[in-house]
Amino acid sequence: MTDNKKIILNGELRITSASTIADLVRELDLDPQKVAVESNGEIVPRSTLEAAPLAAGDTLEIVHFVGGGDQVSAPDDTWSVAGRTFSSRLIVGTGKYKDFAQNAAAVAASGAEIVTVAVRRVNVSDPKAPMLTDYIDPKKITYLPNTAGCFTGEDAVRTLRLAREAGGWDLVKLEVLGEARTLYPDMRETLKATEVLAKDGFLPMVYCADDPIAAKQLEDAGAVAVMPLGAPIGSGLGIQNRVMIRLIVEGAKVPVLVDAGVGTASDAAVGMELGCDGILMNTAIAEAKDPVRMARAMKLAVEAGREAYLAGRMGRRKYADPSSPLAGLI
Repeated sequence: MTDNKKIILNGELRITSASTIADLVRELDLDPQKVAVESNGEIVPRSTLEAAPLAAGDTLEIVHFVGGGDQVSAPDDTWSVAGRTFSSRLIVGTGKYKDFAQNAAAVAASGAEIVTVAVRRVNVSDPKAPMLTDYIDPKKITYLPNTAGCFTGEDAVRTLRLAREAGGWDLVKLEVLGEARTLYPDMRETLKATEVLAKDGFLPMVYCADDPIAAKQLEDAGAVAVMPLGAPIGSGLGIQNRVMIRLIVEGAKVPVLVDAGVGTASDAAVGMELGCDGILMNTAIAEAKDPVRMARAMKLAVEAGREAYLAGRMGRRKYADPSSPLAGLI
C-alpha cells in the first residue's frame, strides 16, 4: 500500500508518496540538480537530497531562477568586482519582458555580461514550463541573484542562501525595500543583512540610497559594490541627485553602479559621466517599444558616457567663449 503523506510545498498542501526530497523533486518532473530546496526552514544541500527523508507535516520551498544582461568597443577598459573582471559596464535585469526569447535578444544586443535574476518558487502545477536558464546560459552570462521583493533583512538573507544552493553563486545583489509605494531601500535592514551575508561568505553588491555616508557604512560592512538609486525603481525619471552620486563615487573604494531610475540612453550616459563604474537597468529596456533596439542604445550610451568621463569635460563658463578668434576679422 502506498504511504501517502501530507506536506506543505511552496505554501500549498500537497499529498505525496515520496520518501525522500529527491523523490519529491522527481515526482514534480524536475531535475534535483537544477533547483534549491528548503525543508522546515533549513536549506538542504543538493548533494544530500537523495538521502534527505520526507516526513508528513514537512514544510518545503523549492525554487529556481526566473527573469526579475558582443563585447564593448574598448576591451582594455575593464572593471572588476570581488576579483572578477568584466568588459561591459551595463548590467541588465530580466523582468517585465514579454517572454524569455525577447529577454535573451535584449541581453545579446546590450552586450551585458551580468544579468540580475530573481529567486522564485517552482511552479509545481507546470514544472516543465520554460526557465530563464533555457534562454540565457549561466555558463556564458554571469547570473547575479537578487532579493527583489524582500522587505526584511531576514527574508533577503534567506533568499540568497537558497540562491547559492540553487546555482552556487556567491556574488549576489542585495536589496531590502522599505515600503511598496516608493521601493526605497530600508538602510537599517540593508546594513544588517550586508553584515550577515559578508560573514556567511557572500559577496554582496548592495542597492542603497543616494547617501554617501550610508554607502561608506555598507562598504565597511562588507559590500563589494554599492549601487545607489538614480530615482525610484521603474520610474524612468533619470538621475535625480547628481551631486550625491558624485560624492559616493569620490569616497568609495569599491565599484559604484547606478541602480534604478534610468529611463533612456541619456540617463545612462549621465551616470557614466559622473564616474560610476557601471549602470544597472531593467524597465528602461523591457518597457521600451522596441526593447532590443533600446538595449543597443543603452550599450552605446554607457560606452559614450565612459569615454566622456575619461576624456574630461570642458569647464563651465558664465559667458560665451568664441570657437574662432575674433581678432583679424574682415
